[in-house]
Amino acid sequence: MLRFLLVATLVILFLTTVGLILLGVEWVIGKLNKTRKDTSSLHIIQTMFRIILKASGVKMNVIGRDRIPKDTAVLYVSNHRSYFDIVSGYTLVPGLTGFIAKKEMEKIPLLSQWMKNLYCLFLDRDNLKAGLKTILEAISYVKSGISIWICPEGTRNHGETMLPFKEGSFKIAEKSGCPIVPVSFFRTDDIYENHRPAIRKTKITIQFGEPIDVSSLSKEEKKTLSHLVQGEIQRMYEEAAAQAAAEDRTSD
Repeated sequence: MLRFLLVATLVILFLTTVGLILLGVEWVIGKLNKTRKDTSSLHIIQTMFRIILKASGVKMNVIGRDRIPKDTAVLYVSNHRSYFDIVSGYTLVPGLTGFIAKKEMEKIPLLSQWMKNLYCLFLDRDNLKAGLKTILEAISYVKSGISIWICPEGTRNHGETMLPFKEGSFKIAEKSGCPIVPVSFFRTDDIYENHRPAIRKTKITIQFGEPIDVSSLSKEEKKTLSHLVQGEIQRMYEEAAAQAAAEDRTSD
């Protein structure tokens, strides 16, 4: 419980005091130089997330980070097991990246403003027209050089097999021409969700797969794009699980 209280205190302090002051500073910077504001907002949130991970006792085993293209925006596609997926994953992105989050998060004061500063989008899953508008906004962001991160399962899933991917979000890559970077999170739910409200010291694995160039795929492969990407993420997840099991046997 001590870790939970520490992390909760850090988040509250950031959103109500330090973060509020920084939002004002960022607003001023944005009036003078929008690019500088984008960069500083990214660094502020990445730093805050690193502090949260440190306070939570999280150790990250990161595989394949060097596979992320540095010269173009990408579409990150990942499984979704925990709130800590975003916290850990966002510390690793090399450039400005917006997450597609559920619409309800837009109602959280201050947090939603930081998310908007970082080009996050809010998806209304119950409104088809609004959902299409969000996808079109994401396509526009990618074309302007801002990466997008999606979790096509649509909700947190703690099973060993992922939920079916929602295919609409893959239009972001198809229409923008950006590469897709598959991402696998392993054991992030062991930090908090599996024993809430406690936060426990955990070693997690985050693996980035080889970028997928949609334009190089065959017509048939494009028809099954979501299955292709999901299969690669599932493969990486099972690889991490096998490695963790081997390490557990060695330590016994």
